[in-house]
Amino acid sequence: MAILVQPVNCTLKASGESSTDAMFAVMAAEFRTAGAEIAPTIRAAAHDIKPGVTSDEGDGDAWPALRTQILAADILILGTPIWMGQPSSVAKRIMERFDAFFDEADDKGRLPSYPKLAVVAIVGNEDGAHASTALMLQALNDVGFTIPAVAACYWVGEAMGSIDFKDLKETPPKVVETAKMVAANAVHLAKLLKDHPYPG
Repeated sequence: MAILVQPVNCTLKASGESSTDAMFAVMAAEFRTAGAEIAPTIRAAAHDIKPGVTSDEGDGDAWPALRTQILAADILILGTPIWMGQPSSVAKRIMERFDAFFDEADDKGRLPSYPKLAVVAIVGNEDGAHASTALMLQALNDVGFTIPAVAACYWVGEAMGSIDFKDLKETPPKVVETAKMVAANAVHLAKLLKDHPYPG
């Protein structure tokens, strides 16, 4: 049974090297080991995602096509750097756009996200990993994504430090261990949901 994973990078950078991408690389390796396929990463800041809470905010809105890509996958990895102790503004915009799901339920009350799982990847050089995880997972669950056990992988460096995750010479063993658990649990649960969808 094929399980497809869609990473969405919510760095503030539209292009270039990103610590969030470095974290995705660690997680992607573990998801592949667990038997999943990895879709090309969506770099959200490279697209004109309009503000709003519908699935199409009109002329020039890049969200409808990105929404289709995300919903084609079984598992969403929403990745963000920490800014001011919180997820990036780009991550918050993505979560706001998911609010449209409430108006798109099927005849059994199931949102488009009901067959899907979500996990998060977080990097930063300041406190906020737990707060960002809590905020993001609660929001994603509110809009219908299923959250597996151990649904977050994060790394936080020295506050105000000059070393970013992408600059590390090797990945800390605890990060690899956590990524492995996130992947194994998410793929397992995604297979169960494919066979036994929520009844509504």
